[in-house]
Amino acid sequence: MAEQPVVTDRTRAHVFVSGTVQGVYYRASTRDAAHERSVDGWVRNLDDGRVEAVFEGEEDAVKAMVEWCHTGSDAASVEDVEVEYADPDGESGFEIRR
Repeated sequence: MAEQPVVTDRTRAHVFVSGTVQGVYYRASTRDAAHERSVDGWVRNLDDGRVEAVFEGEEDAVKAMVEWCHTGSDAASVEDVEVEYADPDGESGFEIRR
C-alpha cells in the first residue's frame, strides 16, 4: 500500500516592515508574538531601516503574525508591511538573526 502524502495547512510568509521599526524592540516583540502563536521562522534588521521576517506555521497563525506586524512593538511606528506567501521551507523554532 502506497503512503499517502502528508496534507498540511502550513504556509510561509516573507515580510518586510518599514517605518520606525529598529531600536524599538520590534525583533524581540516579533519573536515573543511568534512563540505565542507557535510560528516558526526568523526576524532581522536590514541596513535600509526595514525589518525582514519569515513566518511558517498553521495558516491562521501565520496570518495573525502578518496582522501583528502592522502594529508591532509598543514603541514602533509601522508605515508599511509587504508580504509574499509561499510554500513552507521547513523552518523550525524562531530566532532573531543579526
